[in-house]
Amino acid sequence: MYIGEQLISPTEARLRLSAQFGAQAIVIDSRPNKAVLGDDGFWDGRKVATHKRWIEGFGMKLEVMALDIGSILLDSLYAPERAASRAAELRRNIEAAAAGGVDCLKFALAMVGITRTAVVEGRGGVQCSAFRAADYTPEGDKAFSYWGVGHMGGGKPGSDAPAIDLASPEAGGQVPAGQTRGVSREQGWQAITHLLEQILPTAEREGVRLAIHPQDPAYPPEGLNGVHHVVGSLAGMRRLLAFAPESRSLGFNFCQGTVAEMATDPNAAVLEAIREFGPQGKIFMVHFRNILGGYLDFRECFPDEGTLDMAACLRAYRDAGYRGILCPDHVPLSDLDVGRERFFGFALGYTRGLLAAL
Repeated sequence: MYIGEQLISPTEARLRLSAQFGAQAIVIDSRPNKAVLGDDGFWDGRKVATHKRWIEGFGMKLEVMALDIGSILLDSLYAPERAASRAAELRRNIEAAAAGGVDCLKFALAMVGITRTAVVEGRGGVQCSAFRAADYTPEGDKAFSYWGVGHMGGGKPGSDAPAIDLASPEAGGQVPAGQTRGVSREQGWQAITHLLEQILPTAEREGVRLAIHPQDPAYPPEGLNGVHHVVGSLAGMRRLLAFAPESRSLGFNFCQGTVAEMATDPNAAVLEAIREFGPQGKIFMVHFRNILGGYLDFRECFPDEGTLDMAACLRAYRDAGYRGILCPDHVPLSDLDVGRERFFGFALGYTRGLLAAL
């Protein structure tokens, strides 16, 4: 296992910093990824290869790129022509990634963004994104949730991400739950099945792995504002893999924080998931992050202060045969570190220390 970073449209200076932190690999989370777009609006395999060489010039591997699925999940239910157009684009982009030498693409099963209900104060006055289902309101959803690659604190000079703006391309077509026509459990699986039917055969043919991020956060059994998260539990993760259990292209962007949010006993749930999915070879990359709290009531935090036993998680990955990248994610926000470079550096150093101890 090794440390790496997930970056949005990194500059040369930011990649130099990653290398100085000791990162061995980079995950590019740019959505849309303008650096690899051709004149026709699709990814260009030659530009993917050039982008890959550029990153590798800093001594790091380009491990994964984000596949921007946009609003295809909702569109497959309510705007099928738009969904068909996006599916064709995704197939082209998968082919271009393979042609450019990138064999792993990630995406999140986020129909309505990453739902949050507040920003709360954490250690030393940092600001932490939080979710408490009992406090959910449509207004809070719109104010505090993550949309695409935007996040609270984004858009400021020096920030590493754009501001939360539902109208921007970076929002990926996501909308608050209240602006949908609803997503039942049956419709949730219908939309996910449609997406996999459209892109998994291409990924398998091209030798590309699809690292799928579970739905964040887990919702109550009755859903939220008419929307259900069907891959917001271990049972849902198992059902997702059951779509094509023998496929080498179907696996997880295994987000520890998101899996922890699924359970009243986060440690037990995360360790169970690692021990189950790791030996199957279904963990393609890891978001090595922590939370304080658990099912329906948690906040994001630094990796050393949360509910999860991070050392136990690393031992579980090792024993399960995982040998890939560990990326920090969802660190807190502060006006003292607008770009979150120091906070990500702290998370990387903490992880590297655990690896050395392991």
